Amino acid sequence: MPSIRTFKTFLAVARHGTFAAAGKHIGLTSAAVGLQIRALEEDLHCQLFDRTARAAILNPAGRALVPELEALVHRYEVLASGREDALSGTVMMGALVSALMGAFADALWALKQEHPLVDVRLFAGLSADFAGKVERGEIDAAVVTQSPRPLAKNLVWTELYTEPMVLIVPRHPHFVLPDDARDILGVAPFMRFEPATWTGNLVQEVIDRCGVSVQESMQLNSNEAIIELVRQGFGVSIVPQLANVRWEADRLLRVVPLEGVDVHRRVGLLERAAHARMAFTDVIKGYFRQSGAIRSKVAQAPRPFTPS
Repeated sequence: MPSIRTFKTFLAVARHGTFAAAGKHIGLTSAAVGLQIRALEEDLHCQLFDRTARAAILNPAGRALVPELEALVHRYEVLASGREDALSGTVMMGALVSALMGAFADALWALKQEHPLVDVRLFAGLSADFAGKVERGEIDAAVVTQSPRPLAKNLVWTELYTEPMVLIVPRHPHFVLPDDARDILGVAPFMRFEPATWTGNLVQEVIDRCGVSVQESMQLNSNEAIIELVRQGFGVSIVPQLANVRWEADRLLRVVPLEGVDVHRRVGLLERAAHARMAFTDVIKGYFRQSGAIRSKVAQAPRPFTPS
């Protein structure tokens, strides 16, 4: 009969995609991981991974097994901790770097103070990349921007908080900076967040509402890098106004109002409809609900952006 250790090995391969990467994570050789997976497949009388020379990809049978084994391993960890009423064990979370600079950082700090047995492992990245990882069970949940497209049927996105999209300009530009906001967008070097991303869609929404054509000078996939380049005087940009950044006190950057334009980045928690770490994700949602930031409505598909 398979052991809890074998189930953990299976979940490690599911998350990391190769026997070698999974082995490195759990302290086994690639060969030892392969032996455990083959033994599990023999016990279950089915193949769980489609193997290539470089990867082990979950097949439909393997994907169906992930939530059941996650729940079993989590239950074992709770029993082993001896604290039935406490959150415990390892949670794999994805998060936008900008979310870690914003309101989500406060939520994580509060959660760790209240539930010290929880080991949160964070992975930084882009919203669209996290959606696939959550769906496949590679991570338990992710803090992402609301998708501009419908999500997979087994995914649920819950809004946590919103951030206004704002125009930022340098206080000491290396170019002539007009006074009017729309003139700035029309003539100043524009640092654009990668258009294909979910946040990139919001940037274009603001530009369209302003009715201007920007003078694009650079594309980046990091709000933090864009903000720093603007601070150094190399261009202007449209970014989400991060909650924990003191924009008004910045001596190198300022926010310019866009009259009549009200677009917000909606940041939320993306998870599967059923998974083993729902107690953890419920605590996160509870934190924002108590703070008044969370919406009561849970969304599985995008809705139009409207002024708040």
